[in-house]
Amino acid sequence: MMWPGLDRLQRTWRQPYAPILPWVAFVATLVAMSYAIHALALGTAKQEQVRLEADWMKARQQLNRHKEAKKAKADLQRVWSVLPLFRDFAPLALGVTEEAKRDQVTLPALSYRTEKTAVADATKAILQGTVTGRYEDLRRFLYNLESAEELLFIEDLNLVRSGNVQDQQLTFNIRISTYLRGEHLQPPVP
Repeated sequence: MMWPGLDRLQRTWRQPYAPILPWVAFVATLVAMSYAIHALALGTAKQEQVRLEADWMKARQQLNRHKEAKKAKADLQRVWSVLPLFRDFAPLALGVTEEAKRDQVTLPALSYRTEKTAVADATKAILQGTVTGRYEDLRRFLYNLESAEELLFIEDLNLVRSGNVQDQQLTFNIRISTYLRGEHLQPPVP
C-alpha cells in the first residue's frame, strides 16, 4: 500500500526544477527561524524599551518636582529674608510715623498689635490709625509705604472725612500689616 501523496511527491521530483526544492525548503526554514528569533529578541527588546521609557518619564517627573521644590524653597527663603524680625516691630512702627512726617502727613496715634499665624515662628503685625493730609502728600506717603524695603501691606484705607475745600485736608483710617519672623535665620519647614 502506498501513501496517497507519495505518487505526487515522486512526480514533483521528476520535474526540472526539483534540484532547487531542498534549497527553497532550506531558505524557508532559515527565514522562519530568523523571524522567530527576531520576534523573540525584538519582543523582549521592545518590552525593555517600554520599561526604560516609563522609568525615564518617572525620573523626569521627579527631577521637575525637585526643581520646583528647590525654586519654591529659594522663593520662600527670599520672602523670609525680607520679613522684619519680631524685635524690629517697634522700630518699624516708628519708621512708619517718621515716613508720615517726611511726607507732611499727620499720623497722631498709631496703634499696633500682633496676631498668631498658622506658620510657626511667624507673626502678623497690624498698625492702625488715622492719617490726615493733602491728597498729594497722602499719595506719596502710601506709595512710600508700599515700596519700602520691608514687606508692608495696606489692608484697609477708608475716607473718614474731607476737610474744607479751602484747606484740602483728607482724613483716612488706615490699616497696615506685615509679617514678622522669629530669630531663626531659616524659614520653618512646612
